[in-house]
Amino acid sequence: MSSEVMDWDSVYRQQGIFEGPPPWNIGEPQPELAALIAEGRIGREVLDAGCGVAELSLALAEQGYTVVGIDLSPTAVADAGQAAQDRGLRNASFFQADITSFDQYPPGSEGRFNTIIDSTLFHSLPVEGRDGYLRSIHRAAAPGAHYYVLVFAKGAFPPEAAEGKPNEVDEDELRAVVGKYWEIDEVRPAFIHASMGPIPDEALETLPFDLDEQRRAKMPAFLLSAHKT
Repeated sequence: MSSEVMDWDSVYRQQGIFEGPPPWNIGEPQPELAALIAEGRIGREVLDAGCGVAELSLALAEQGYTVVGIDLSPTAVADAGQAAQDRGLRNASFFQADITSFDQYPPGSEGRFNTIIDSTLFHSLPVEGRDGYLRSIHRAAAPGAHYYVLVFAKGAFPPEAAEGKPNEVDEDELRAVVGKYWEIDEVRPAFIHASMGPIPDEALETLPFDLDEQRRAKMPAFLLSAHKT
């Protein structure tokens, strides 16, 4: 996506550039992040940065984590809150706010969270919003907190994909931007899985991406792990 701000609420109302739900809504946490949970690498107080409809937050809450999700879209936040209520999850709460400004965070956020997870938010921000975002989540992090970012790698989308194209990153760019506020532990190749709708068998050989076992796109990404010193 270019630095132009997308109308995210229209996307979550299914009135935006996608037909139906946005492709990053896959009905569960991204597999790369689910693996971190399974490995026990998530602390008990979690900030889900750019939570969307909160598939990640809800999965964490069901496992006993306390989760706060923040998103710019009031529609996404309302849907997430309703899902938590329907499932009886009192340990998940959601707030509509601009995550690039700490002043909009819920009270008591400063120094609270020992894990912050960015599940495909980073590449959705305008480039000029990155610094404010990283500064804000750093303020929200407790000493020693861990920060995980799942972000599209450069080349994940063809150059002609203009409308809605994320701000993909290369490894050096990602390290330089995040390293200003966080101590980076690792950046490794990863995948972002996306729901693409029905794909005819005859189209499989010409797809510009691989598919997982559920016929979801597997698109090149990075998984960054960092911590607060």
